[in-house]
Amino acid sequence: MKIRLWIIGLLATVFTTAAAQSAKSVLDKTAQVLSNKGGVTAAFTIRGAQNTGASGTISVKGRKFYAKTSAGIVWFDGKTQWTYVPQNDEVNINTPTASELQAINPYGFIYLYRRGYTLSLQTKGQHYIVTMKSQRNAIREMVVTISRQSYVPSQVRMMQNRKWTTVNISGFKRANLSDGLFRFNKKVCPNAEIIDLR
Repeated sequence: MKIRLWIIGLLATVFTTAAAQSAKSVLDKTAQVLSNKGGVTAAFTIRGAQNTGASGTISVKGRKFYAKTSAGIVWFDGKTQWTYVPQNDEVNINTPTASELQAINPYGFIYLYRRGYTLSLQTKGQHYIVTMKSQRNAIREMVVTISRQSYVPSQVRMMQNRKWTTVNISGFKRANLSDGLFRFNKKVCPNAEIIDLR
């Protein structure tokens, strides 16, 4: 009986490790697609807990991104973030945390999955569904829907402070983006008040 339980336990461990490895390989391939040397662009919509939301476009190159919505513009050069809020005509400058970046950059998960998350994988039609869970990170759970053909994500759902945010992504394209795109451009808002929060 003990040998039988030991074998069942061993098989469960093997299958759990294989599923996590499979989920990791899907995310590795997705990260490779999103890490196109020249960058990528896409459209997105974000929906929060109280039906709050926004839609816009995003350009990503490595850790850098530029996001534009009707509510504002965000530039991130890999270290510093500038956020232009037209309603107040001000630009806030800060150094964001990983969870703050994830809330703005739907592709930010490609840098998180290797750090402190357990992974699981399901296949649903033409998509992989990768679930990431953590007890240590601010984003406790993330569910990423990824095309089985192109390894391009179409949806990212994340839970933070027990609330879910859903990001739908469309119009993915590879691009050749200038590094200058990811730094604040004063010409966009010449009269804005600059507030440095670093």
